[in-house]
Amino acid sequence: MKNIYVLLLLISSLFSCDKVYFGEDLGTKDRKKNFEYLWNECNEKYAYFDVKNIDWDAIKVKYESQISEGMSDEAFFNVLGSMLSELKDDHTNLISPLNVSRFGVKKLGQDNFDFRVIEDNYLSDNYYISGPFMHDFIANNEIGYIRFGEFTGTVDDNNLDFILKRYKDTKGLILDLRENGGGAVNDIFSILSRFVEKKTLVYYSRIKTGAAHDDFSELEEAFVEPSDKIRYKKKVIVLIDRGTYSAGSFTALATKALPNITLIGDTTGGGLGMPNGGQLPNGWTYRFSITQALDLSKDPSLEKGVPADIPVSFDWTNMKKDEILETAINELK
Repeated sequence: MKNIYVLLLLISSLFSCDKVYFGEDLGTKDRKKNFEYLWNECNEKYAYFDVKNIDWDAIKVKYESQISEGMSDEAFFNVLGSMLSELKDDHTNLISPLNVSRFGVKKLGQDNFDFRVIEDNYLSDNYYISGPFMHDFIANNEIGYIRFGEFTGTVDDNNLDFILKRYKDTKGLILDLRENGGGAVNDIFSILSRFVEKKTLVYYSRIKTGAAHDDFSELEEAFVEPSDKIRYKKKVIVLIDRGTYSAGSFTALATKALPNITLIGDTTGGGLGMPNGGQLPNGWTYRFSITQALDLSKDPSLEKGVPADIPVSFDWTNMKKDEILETAINELK
């Protein structure tokens, strides 16, 4: 885990020194110069052109023809934002006083989560809320259900010790990461450290280092190490969908190396690159992914989504049943 923290520290350092990494502010509102600046920054520093088979030169031709010096700021923003959306990556944004561009990767799959269905049909009225976790016994008290909706960075030993002690006699745990858009990376390792018995390599990372699309640093190993606090040794199921993004996808990727954890639901939204950014000459800011995460076969293609071990979709014609949760319950019984 030490190596991945070094990489994250480097990224954090770069973020605080954007002008060092991304160049000096040129101080101009010239449309063509701003367009060229953004296109070049992406061309040299975005991490997933090859994985996504994106022809960035063709995209330049497509959008450059839409630029004119007489166009409004709003029209100019829309052209640049649309160009960035060609990366199909929710770690990619253009930020201006007018608007913030985004892609919306979760819309690539159907909606597979409604917490109201779970509240009404599976949880007691007094389900527990422990820090960022909502949880309760389900399936005749045989299984523990834990909803984790966001990687808040607030996961701590007190939360985890209480929850794992409460469900220690269950047949298994269900950790629901559907529609979890990510957040603090350290939460991934805090949670997974409770489900491993030995130090385990879970994925690799590398950072973009040169102008060519395939210029990267050497691979860094990411490990999960067992906590010296309470650990859960029975089977764990993690629920995922297209809304499971960024830190959620990192968690899904890591579970592929952990034999006691099974993924059920839909393919995640990806987001396995760490975002970084800078400032355009006109003062607008931007960000995009400058790293890759690779599975244990050193394949970076799971940026397009980490697949479920057991694919299941939500049936919206029956609002008294969550098919994905039901499948998880049946797997644990």
